[in-house]
Amino acid sequence: MLSNASTGNLTLQKLRKSFWGVLSFCVIAFFIFIALFAYVLAPDSSRYANQMHISIHSQPPGFVVDMIEIPTSSTYSGSIWDWWNGSESVNTEIPFTTLKESNGTILYQPYDVDNQVLPFQTLDLINTEELSLSRFRENYTSQKTFLLGTDKYGRDLLSRILIGARVSISIGFVAVFISLLIGIPLGAIAGYYGGKTDAAIMWLINVTWSIPTLLMVIAISIALGKGFLTVFIAVGLTMWVEIARVVRGQMIVAKEYQYVTAARALGFTNLRIIARHILPNILAPVIVISAANFAAAILIEAGLSFLGLGAQPPIPSWGSMIKDHYQYIILDKAYLAIVPGVAIMLLVMAFMLLGNSLRDALDVKTTS
Repeated sequence: MLSNASTGNLTLQKLRKSFWGVLSFCVIAFFIFIALFAYVLAPDSSRYANQMHISIHSQPPGFVVDMIEIPTSSTYSGSIWDWWNGSESVNTEIPFTTLKESNGTILYQPYDVDNQVLPFQTLDLINTEELSLSRFRENYTSQKTFLLGTDKYGRDLLSRILIGARVSISIGFVAVFISLLIGIPLGAIAGYYGGKTDAAIMWLINVTWSIPTLLMVIAISIALGKGFLTVFIAVGLTMWVEIARVVRGQMIVAKEYQYVTAARALGFTNLRIIARHILPNILAPVIVISAANFAAAILIEAGLSFLGLGAQPPIPSWGSMIKDHYQYIILDKAYLAIVPGVAIMLLVMAFMLLGNSLRDALDVKTTS
């Protein structure tokens, strides 16, 4: 019989040889990196990337516009946590097409999405009488490029996608953690002790299993109120059942092995036998299921956000982004809904492929 260390090394070697396993791991690592450093990578580093410019809404990828950036009177000076939480918006941004100087005053022509010629306007937020046109251009104007275009509110779509990755990754981690925290102990207790304890836990499992997952999540979300944290709890509380069933089945088989009998003969407590002898040897299928649950959690969160029960505005969520722009699919701006949809598809597919690769790598018959 191979030791745990030897089995682990063989499993890692098999996983490295799996093309789809390595590729999916790289994709997941890429999305995790984006989630951790979203505000550092995002062109719009304001909190939730919520800088709106209605006059340039629904623009195509690669859209370039001239922007007037006027500092506000805010005293916000930045924080060491801006890389994580985003920064407060301290500039007022105005898209424009043309600047001119008239009687010592700088005038600008606002950008119009319909290419209409709008009248020139004055800048009320800053005194331009002492500035020349060239100095004003140098100090207060810039050219912004929106690599993925803008959404229907004129926000940078790329920034929203990057920050939305944090929502999907975090919901997956928290939901899987909650499911493991509940499912493993209940499944282990039911499988190890059997009898009435097993019957009671199985009754709870079957009742929970019989309720449609999405309906349960919606019910919990409505009961606890809409919000980011509610989604974590709701999704996690619906995923523990499958973990508990698998752990229970593995525990029923494993408790009859000779090393468990030897542990009982040595006087070890049941808790020690379960936690230190049986569970480490039956975690392989749990790991595979957790990868699938991670993908399922991302899909459930996207569905809840699409229904308006997930992360609430202005928090960017891939599901809510599809909800805001799904009607554009029949127009010439389908990318507004397709881009977040592709992001969801790539992340979910990566976790499913990683789960399949882990299943093959952890198969005892092929690692022995």
